[in-house]
Amino acid sequence: MPAANVEVLIVGGGPVGLTARALLERWGVRAMLVEKRRELSPFPRSRLVNVRSMEILRQLGLATPIAARAFAPEYGRIRFRDTLRDRDFATATMVGINAPIPESPVIGVITSQDRLEPTLLTAPGAPMRFEVEFIDLAEDTDGVTALLVDHHSGADTHVRARYVLAADGANSTVRQRLGIDTTGPGAIGDVTTVVFDADLRRWCADQPAGLYVTAHGSFLPLYPEGGWAWCGPTPEDAARIDWRDLVSRALGPGLNGKVDVLRVQHWVANAFVAERFRHGRILLSGDAAHAVPIVGGLGMNTGIADVHNLCWKLAGVLHGWAEPNLLETYETERQPVADETLRQAVANAQLMLQAQNRRREQLQSGAAAQAQIELPWSERYFAQLGLVLGVTYRSDAVYSEDDNPPGSSDIGTDYLPTTEPGRRMPHQWLTPDRSTLDAIGEWLTLLTPDPDHWKQQTTAPWPLHIELLTAEHADRFGLGPHGALLIRPDGHIGARWSDRSSGYSALPRALATITR
Repeated sequence: MPAANVEVLIVGGGPVGLTARALLERWGVRAMLVEKRRELSPFPRSRLVNVRSMEILRQLGLATPIAARAFAPEYGRIRFRDTLRDRDFATATMVGINAPIPESPVIGVITSQDRLEPTLLTAPGAPMRFEVEFIDLAEDTDGVTALLVDHHSGADTHVRARYVLAADGANSTVRQRLGIDTTGPGAIGDVTTVVFDADLRRWCADQPAGLYVTAHGSFLPLYPEGGWAWCGPTPEDAARIDWRDLVSRALGPGLNGKVDVLRVQHWVANAFVAERFRHGRILLSGDAAHAVPIVGGLGMNTGIADVHNLCWKLAGVLHGWAEPNLLETYETERQPVADETLRQAVANAQLMLQAQNRRREQLQSGAAAQAQIELPWSERYFAQLGLVLGVTYRSDAVYSEDDNPPGSSDIGTDYLPTTEPGRRMPHQWLTPDRSTLDAIGEWLTLLTPDPDHWKQQTTAPWPLHIELLTAEHADRFGLGPHGALLIRPDGHIGARWSDRSSGYSALPRALATITR
């Protein structure tokens, strides 16, 4: 691989790196993506693409093909059983996955990472170099020089980049080279995933779910056409385990046909947040910045939101309509989200354990095997719409004309749509098939019932798109006849004027504040 000069070097070709690749292409940034593996992951790994991630992927034109290869909405459910062959003793739906919600134009999906990644790779974007490993880097005032090794040819090369976006996983080489420490529990357990084929329709066809939690590990359907995975703690004698026998016993007696083990993967469950998300021109994202337990499906989705927040800022700096200081707001905005995500993911794991413990106590007390137990959370808990859609950014990239900061960034389970600065722009249908979120692109967007008033204030260099709001929609958003909402390219509200702005410099002042 010859030496190259790029604007952004992306390290890591998982879902987060692949999404960053597509976003940077959309914003006209010349990038390169390097991945040390020989190919995309053959393991199912991450399984849930939540509603916010699907909104982002809709912008990239990928939501439809991803949904086409995913499970039907009725699989957006968790079922608790003693063994897979037993009846449910508890069940919970995943809100935003199991059925459409009025708060979004899309629905989240259950799909395996080995189905998601190839679809992400079809998006226009930078070259992806497989078997190219990041080794080290040196940063100076103008950019970063990265040392890479091509494992196919054995050759070393140096790549010069203006910025490096690290999406190279929980064991991030980039983070380690920078000496960035982490906070949180750290490694919380060794886990094994066994991918296998078996005919389980007898027990599952009439009661579909994306996850079956049993006393002997969890079972996950992998693809609509078939395939399964078992996931559980790694046994101490893993090297001598007969995985076919283990899965067969976990399934329980009465299995029709045999179990064919296809792949076995051992991995470490991590729980941490990096102390810093930025080191000069190097920025951490995804598991490199935060690794969270898998319960609730929050990890990958948080990483996708990371790069959605970051890539428009990189584009603005590289294209000259934003100041380099804008990149400081990436950590300011995303690190609190990572902290809260880790807290809720740990809580998810504890709540699932509580459900299993209650069942164990019930059986020990002699209760009937088919008796139900009450789950220790509401039906809405695992969707966590407040965390998925209700994030509030509080930083210099959010403007308030009266110098009052945005409201509390506390994140709850439920989501209340609001046009408060810092919040995600609420979804409303502008036409039968066009959402307010569809008005947001690789530009700053001004939604207003009075475009003529605001057009008088527009100046270079900002890429600004002004769109008419009907009086009905303006009223829904609490805007007067001359009000406006300034939306950042990541869909979060940068500024709000309930009615006519104070003077003709209000919009340029807000734009300068958000992008400086």
